[in-house]
Amino acid sequence: MDVVGPLERGLAVLRVMSAPGGHRMRPSELARATGLARSTVDRVVATLVHLGHLREIDREVELAPPLMEPGNAYLAGCGIPDALGPVAERLADEFDESVSVAAPDGDGVRFVTQITRRRTMSLAFRIGDLLPAERCAPGPIFAAEWDEAARAAWRARRASPERFPEHFPAVPARPAVEAEEFDRRVAHAAADGWAADDQLIEPGLIAVAVPVRGPSGHTACAVSVVSHTSRHTVASLAEATLPRLREEASAMEAALARVLAERASGGPGAAAGAGAGAGADPARTAKRELGPEFLQSLARGLTVLCALDGTRSLSEVAESTGLARATARRALLTLEHLGYVEHAGRDFRPLPRVLELGYAHLSSLGFAEIVQPHMADLVRRTHESASMAVLDGDDIRYVARVPAYKIMSVDITVGTRLPAYATSMGRVLLAGLPHTQRAARLAGAGPRPITGRTVTDPVELAKIVEGAAEQGHAFVDEELEEGLRSLAVPVRDGAGQVVAALNVATHAARGPVEETLAALLPPLTETASRIEADLRAVTRGRRLRLP
Repeated sequence: MDVVGPLERGLAVLRVMSAPGGHRMRPSELARATGLARSTVDRVVATLVHLGHLREIDREVELAPPLMEPGNAYLAGCGIPDALGPVAERLADEFDESVSVAAPDGDGVRFVTQITRRRTMSLAFRIGDLLPAERCAPGPIFAAEWDEAARAAWRARRASPERFPEHFPAVPARPAVEAEEFDRRVAHAAADGWAADDQLIEPGLIAVAVPVRGPSGHTACAVSVVSHTSRHTVASLAEATLPRLREEASAMEAALARVLAERASGGPGAAAGAGAGAGADPARTAKRELGPEFLQSLARGLTVLCALDGTRSLSEVAESTGLARATARRALLTLEHLGYVEHAGRDFRPLPRVLELGYAHLSSLGFAEIVQPHMADLVRRTHESASMAVLDGDDIRYVARVPAYKIMSVDITVGTRLPAYATSMGRVLLAGLPHTQRAARLAGAGPRPITGRTVTDPVELAKIVEGAAEQGHAFVDEELEEGLRSLAVPVRDGAGQVVAALNVATHAARGPVEETLAALLPPLTETASRIEADLRAVTRGRRLRLP
């Protein structure tokens, strides 16, 4: 077939960077790891940086949250997290154990939902991690539906044990499970409707799993309850959880069918990605701007992958991406050849393998890891210190900070608390509260003067906070410390709720207030928008965990 070479090579670079220890690399290291020419790697990297999937840090490049877009499209389209996530959370609370949802991926099992109990000995797998079918509870359930071609692929993989770390980097290397033992477990799963993992992944870890069937009648995914031998044996875990898992299986199947029907009809549960770029081909504009360093066909292929938020026809993909049908078709067939897409008749749909493109690493990033690179860039642009804070009672609490190195600088560290009423970040955080909560916070704060310019009158403070809500920013001029000015904007989550505030602090001697606002507000607002985009990508379908 006519493979799109730049797309194939771009995905090869992303796979190398998605492996453990590869999340941040030099282009020279990428050239050695992929076997590609350095000039080719440079063009791939330049294109991926322009698209936002990678970002440059000094002489290295690292995975960036926008790379999660293809994985998020797959997760939205398959319907599993939306349909089963609430049930998994409820079961995890009921059992006080971790609950996982996994989908079949070739001869492996890929996690698509994780509800983890926080303990000293806790589950460390992430959404997107891949396990071998023979070494986990869902594997026998999926293998019970394998055809001969699938079993042949499994045997071929087992015949090359040296490639195990490459295929399953998240799994500790252990002696191979005998084929006869796996066949016995597959037969048990087919007959009894459940399967177990008795320390096959690592010592102490046990699990039981049941299938969840899709509308076609085939197993769409498996729900596992995971525990430790310090709490259960496999027999006691099965006794404690299987009755409820079986009770919930029919409800989960009905929920999955409902979500998929809504996706197909464009109803309330329809995924949001389709059509997002309708009528436009952004790669064409980028090619004109960046010239030969920009790989247009790589950009177009990734755009196609992001557009596959469910089963789509060629016409739908072409329309939603703004690409010619022939261009979209070549990209789809290349993605199918590489194992990221399959098609039946005229329709194409993404496969769980899409999640191997950095999803496990990026979905596990902490809040500070997400915001820190953007704050560092803001400091480079403004030459002023940047901070981020959350509301904590009547105070703000600093959760991230990047200082600007000057002879005179503001000495604040992560964890510092300051009164919300007297700070720019506090005022935008108060402005993000509902009116009743905002009034209660201001009334209970007991404002007191910190400098001669601190506003303490509750009525005046209420007007200032209301103004911050209307304007989208707050400016504090020497109210917290003489000579110190600060400007802050809100940072919102995917639901539009204010969850943090971002600010820059400067000295009053920098110039008039108007000049300070004109110089600092645009880069501050742009940085907050980029942080919000990354937070949406990382937290799609998951709670945002603030420090």
